[in-house]
Amino acid sequence: MITIIDYGLGNIRAFENLYQRLNIPTKIAHKAKDVEKATKIILPGVGAFDYAMSQLNASGMRDELEKQVLLNKVPVLGICVGMQILAKKSDEGMLPGLSWIDAEVKMFDKNLIPYKTKLPHMGWNNIMLINKNPLIDNGLKENARFYFLHSYYFECKNQENTIAQTEYGITFTCAVNVNNIYGVQFHPEKSHKNGIQLLYNFANL
Repeated sequence: MITIIDYGLGNIRAFENLYQRLNIPTKIAHKAKDVEKATKIILPGVGAFDYAMSQLNASGMRDELEKQVLLNKVPVLGICVGMQILAKKSDEGMLPGLSWIDAEVKMFDKNLIPYKTKLPHMGWNNIMLINKNPLIDNGLKENARFYFLHSYYFECKNQENTIAQTEYGITFTCAVNVNNIYGVQFHPEKSHKNGIQLLYNFANL
């Protein structure tokens, strides 16, 4: 059962619809009790870091979410801002993140971006696989393309946690894994067949 955390952010129905197409059952979690029996968790997110953390803290689900992920080792996939809040902190705000991964979220340096439109980073990018991982290895070709929309990037303290990178002015982490915790900066729910394959891979970890 894929449990999708609904804390007021992210394309909840898009994930639900894609998993229906794959004949994989899902559940949308609105409260802590909905998270108790999760076997896989998706933590989506759009918008600002502090707002995402405020919404998650106010949802009443954070304690149960941390119990399932950190104690019961339920696999979790953070997406876009849902990935960024896995870090300790962000240049975008003042609130601490979940600190599930030793990382910080940094703002792109506009001076390094060689395009007329600087931020946000929006559109399709190829990803480069750095470390073998079933989330992004299975069924995906090398340099697979995914859809991005963000102005901040994820910087791991331990580069072994990075499983894929892409480029936008700099080379940055776009997929991460530490034990049962996964994150992707791009939007698989908007990335057509590659996104569907990645979500299928997560369901089968």
